[in-house]
Amino acid sequence: MFIETETTPNPATLKFLPGRAVMEQGTANFTDAEAATRSPLAVRLFDLGGVTGVFYGADFVTVSKDDEASWQQLKPAVLGAIMEHFTSGATLLTKSDAPVPEGDTEDEGEVVTQIKELLETRVRPAVAQDGGDIIFESYADGIVYLQMHGSCSGCPSSTATLKAGIENMLKHYIPEVVEVRAV
Repeated sequence: MFIETETTPNPATLKFLPGRAVMEQGTANFTDAEAATRSPLAVRLFDLGGVTGVFYGADFVTVSKDDEASWQQLKPAVLGAIMEHFTSGATLLTKSDAPVPEGDTEDEGEVVTQIKELLETRVRPAVAQDGGDIIFESYADGIVYLQMHGSCSGCPSSTATLKAGIENMLKHYIPEVVEVRAV
């Protein structure tokens, strides 16, 4: 098995591409070892030490590290853990942890529907290329609240992405939007 790695705009995060599907649908984000108990691979990655976040996308695993850890030392261990996990055929998430569909199933309103459509078609594919994800949280009084996952969480350029990119795009297409904020 050959696993490619890619840098991300966040220097504390690397994107690992195992050459196969990681998540069949949705994404999974683990921000600490306690949350990782839902995934055998995430547990193993946090056990390496220096790991501060694990994120699963459709075909990649994003791993974030703390300031003390160096990628030169951590990267081979992460590659080994990912390779062993996928070659063993172990499950990625426990059965009780199927991905939850995003957003409410209730009637959302036209503005929220438009926001979600733009995020899904224009924003999420771009941030997935960088090893992250942006999830719609809510919309109230002209303000869109988004969650940053994977390499987007804690990225130095995430504020610029939110304000110069996502906020400007949403304001252009949806006049009701006045601001975008990270949650």
